[in-house]
Order: sequence, then C-alpha cells, then structure tokens
Amino acid sequence: MVRKKQRRLGKRGASRLGCLFMILVVAFVAYYGINFGGSYIRYYKMLDAMKSEARLAPSLENDAIRRRLRNRANELSLPEAAFNFQIRRKSRPREIEISTSWTEPIELPFYVYMFTFSPVAKAPL
Repeated sequence: MVRKKQRRLGKRGASRLGCLFMILVVAFVAYYGINFGGSYIRYYKMLDAMKSEARLAPSLENDAIRRRLRNRANELSLPEAAFNFQIRRKSRPREIEISTSWTEPIELPFYVYMFTFSPVAKAPL
C-alpha cells in the first residue's frame, strides 16, 4: 500500500521565540565576556613579563627588575596596587620569586564583581 506524503503547513521545526532567545543569550555573553576576557588577558601578559624578568634575574638588580615591571604594568593600564612588586631572592634553593596582587571590578547588570589577581613568577638563580 502506497501512502501519500502529508504536507504540514506552517511547521519549520523551530520557533521564532527560541531563535530570538538564543540571539539575546549570545549577545549578552559576548558583551560581558569582553570585560572578563580583557582582565584575564592583562593578567596573563603581566605574568609573562614577570616570568621573563625572573629568568633574567641573575644578571639584573632588583631595582632594575622592579622598574621594568612597573613600566609593563603602566603599559597594560593596571590599577595602582599592581605596581607594588615583591622581589625575593632565596638562598636555599637558589631562586627568585616575584609577586604582586591587584583587584579589578567587572560591572554586570545590577552587580559589580571584584576579581583579585595574584601572579607569582619563580625561576632558579
């Protein structure tokens, strides 16, 4: 027995409201994700600069390291608290440890979230 295909009119498989909702969710995530992403990119750039200075530490004085890191923090437009670098040279094991800490506010609708970043770089001397 052969049946004819029944044609369904007006059914496309998805509702328009569902599509609109997904577009709004994607726009929300993209808009606020830029704020989160920018903060983390600055954190990783500062951490990379700290690791680089730690590797060069045997040939540099602490004041030179601090000055170069402050210049980098200024380039990245970090908050003033990020300019307070602690540089410790340890004798056992012989290594250098560079650290700092700062807080950045991320504004969300009806809420401000405070992110605290604390990068630490270590390298042997």
